[in-house]
Amino acid sequence: MGGMTPSQLMKALEILGVRLNEYAKTLFSSRHFRCSVERHELLTVELSVLDLGFPSGANISDIHDKAAEIGLHPPPIELAPHLRLQYIDQPEGFLGFPITKHCAPPGAITVTSEPLSEDEDFPKGFYLRRIDGVLWLRGYKSGPEHILNVNDRLVFIEKIESAA
Repeated sequence: MGGMTPSQLMKALEILGVRLNEYAKTLFSSRHFRCSVERHELLTVELSVLDLGFPSGANISDIHDKAAEIGLHPPPIELAPHLRLQYIDQPEGFLGFPITKHCAPPGAITVTSEPLSEDEDFPKGFYLRRIDGVLWLRGYKSGPEHILNVNDRLVFIEKIESAA
């Protein structure tokens, strides 16, 4: 991760054919969306809400607290587009499932970054998805009271190392 500006990241996503929804575009265009100048290697961990010990789901604050107990942390928001550029073989997620609303769709992977803004009308972060063979980086909105489903897949980081 790192070493690219937001516009360079967007161009790389465009070249790969990744689609962005309006919330993702809003996140990219925010003055708060910053990219690190130096490249970093991140050790990522993907877990479900259930894997974190929440059999009935949980809000993001409780999820972040539980993750911290086991040494996991929210990644920088710029991880999401870098992860999308690297995870090009993500399987289809929606096949055989009903359309979802106000929750992560099947097959989505949410990057658990801290929000760029506390404004409830501003998108809170990104998730990765493949729909009909097309890779997406989608932004999403949710409030602090939103309960994530037990099967929602989340990405955290263990540590950051400078690239040599």
